[in-house]
Amino acid sequence: MTRLSPEHLETYAQVLVWAMRTSRAVPFKNGELVLLRFDLEAVPLADAVYAALMDAHLHPLPLALPTAFMQAQHYGNSSFGQLTFMQPGLDELFRAAAGVVTILAPDDLAALSDVDVRSIAQGEKAETEAAHILSRRRRAGLLGSTVCLYPTEALAEASGMPPDEYAHSLARACLLLTPDPVVEWKRVRKELADIGKWLDGLGIERLHLEGERLDLTLSPGAKRRFVGVSGRNVPGYELYLAPDWRTVEGVFYADQPSIRWGRLVQGARLEFRQGVALEAGAAHGGTFLAGRLAADGGARRVGEFSLTDRRISRVDRFMAHTLLDENFGGQTGNCHIALGGSSALSFAGPAEELTAEREAELGFNASLLHWDLVNTEPRRVTASLAGGGRRTVYEDGQFLL
Repeated sequence: MTRLSPEHLETYAQVLVWAMRTSRAVPFKNGELVLLRFDLEAVPLADAVYAALMDAHLHPLPLALPTAFMQAQHYGNSSFGQLTFMQPGLDELFRAAAGVVTILAPDDLAALSDVDVRSIAQGEKAETEAAHILSRRRRAGLLGSTVCLYPTEALAEASGMPPDEYAHSLARACLLLTPDPVVEWKRVRKELADIGKWLDGLGIERLHLEGERLDLTLSPGAKRRFVGVSGRNVPGYELYLAPDWRTVEGVFYADQPSIRWGRLVQGARLEFRQGVALEAGAAHGGTFLAGRLAADGGARRVGEFSLTDRRISRVDRFMAHTLLDENFGGQTGNCHIALGGSSALSFAGPAEELTAEREAELGFNASLLHWDLVNTEPRRVTASLAGGGRRTVYEDGQFLL
């Protein structure tokens, strides 16, 4: 497998440590615990991150993630007791962590393709219970976390690129080819923050997305803000918010393929009425899409709306992983929605105010699902403003300040 160069590994590690620090509300202190979770094919990058964390006077704890074969065994060859088994001491470990760096490097994208999706859903539900501890610490500002991708043969094959070309595209997407990637990410963060403040200041009551196969309206909702580079994932070129799910109306079409649980979904079309996707289909993978929409009460609702500016993003190829593909820039940028849970980062108020009851009152969606579906076709986004009138805020793949 083509690997990133030693220089790129070192700068990638520096970017990830910066991203982790950026995502935390309070500064790190010397000696705090950082969980370093990684797929086995990402060991070269995990080594570099471990060294960077040591240089930062933190305590890295390396934790290897299960291989695709192990996942298939866990979800497809287990009793109910094995499927829902919780690792002893995991809750204590999560409560002690001040940071988490996760490096994904899938070695087989099709490993789960023959596993019953109900078993996978049940297993993920059990794992989510422990992850709620990390989520609560993150909301309280006590946990910094970031997730990234490492190039593998499986990803390269699924994207249609040779391995060395895929690795180069990933390095470009993460700004590793620039003279100082951390400085460049700080610049991108400021640029997106400025655009987000401009959007927040317009007093947008409703947004209308129009394209050849796209006709969707939604309202940002009360106490919302657009979020740019938060540090929680690398790369992060999108500007997103958690809309009031009750206001979503019309048709969303995802022309970009999505690979989830070993299933390929392509050409997904969803029609929303009163905030719920009452009709859904896909050119490929429609049965799987329908199954995921029935995952829980919030799976048919929108938890996120996002726009990416083609002038800012350095993702210009299909990368066969949502972590990069949701940041696609190309010639037309992208817009995407996420079915399922909303991000609390979009709440424009003190974190402690956003209780479960308050989330429901404001129209933040609640679901264990969070699935990004991406449209890369030409589109126009028009805002209806509180003071009256309409304004085009996005067209030809870019924001119109």
